[in-house]
Amino acid sequence: MHIRSLTRFAVRVAAILPLAAVLTAVPPASAQEGLKIYISADMEGVVGTVTGDQLGPDGFEYERARRWMTEEVNAAIRGARASGATEILVSDSHGNGQNLLLDDLPADITVIRSWPRPLGMMAGIDDTFDGAIFIGYHTSTDNSRGVRAHTMSSARLTSVKLNGVPVPETGLNAAIAGHFGVPVIMLSGDDAIAEEATDLLGELETAVVKKAYGFHSAETMMPEAAYQLIEETAARAVARIADFEPWDLGGPIELEVSFKNYRPVEALGYLEIVERIDSHSIRYSGPDMIAVENFLTFLLEYDSNAAP
Repeated sequence: MHIRSLTRFAVRVAAILPLAAVLTAVPPASAQEGLKIYISADMEGVVGTVTGDQLGPDGFEYERARRWMTEEVNAAIRGARASGATEILVSDSHGNGQNLLLDDLPADITVIRSWPRPLGMMAGIDDTFDGAIFIGYHTSTDNSRGVRAHTMSSARLTSVKLNGVPVPETGLNAAIAGHFGVPVIMLSGDDAIAEEATDLLGELETAVVKKAYGFHSAETMMPEAAYQLIEETAARAVARIADFEPWDLGGPIELEVSFKNYRPVEALGYLEIVERIDSHSIRYSGPDMIAVENFLTFLLEYDSNAAP
């Protein structure tokens, strides 16, 4: 897997296939009109991003990285539309949730911004969507590989599991989509998340825009090449949307979360719905993925000093 994926990455960098060649290989938009696509966009997996210097407002390259992120989303929109998507909702799902440059996005889409919000990185999804696309995603905190590997919070959490299986944000969000019968059809990011997502969800379409060397290092494509690759991959994914199955975990679902620090686990242990399983870990059982996500939102967002 590693040798093959790295070879594919090198070939992509050397010579990206013209988009026209890809689009001639997919069914015309008229063959499947009216598709509704959900796009969840993170930033750690975006082309060029490797450190906090690109990932937050205090970073010297953040404004540039916002444009990379925005253009990757635009590429996914173009590709999806080329294969029949007519309605698109985008979720700005990184950091403060206010990264995408709205003035540079198409006028006929809608965008969800900021936090907290129902269903987190999948806010707004429901059973009317035909497929979900994840842009700029990264590996889990349980993974030893990947640029900026973490799950939900790199500062606070060391493991997140669903039914005993470690999951990245890809898995959490695929399970939310699966609850509504919506399959994840495409993901972009580094080679490590492409492998982790495929192992977890099956053969979804992946656009590898960089090769992970370490937590803060990568060999990256140039932005324009990455945009073309994402556009091609999105077009291909939507064209074969009928091939994908939702990742529906049903219920009940058991969530296990491990924290870096001791005291949050001690405090959560006072809740009757929470089982403290060791000094740094808790377990919660929810009837379905919506309840699990609501609990995760509370766990990460609650602050008794919050105002207003």
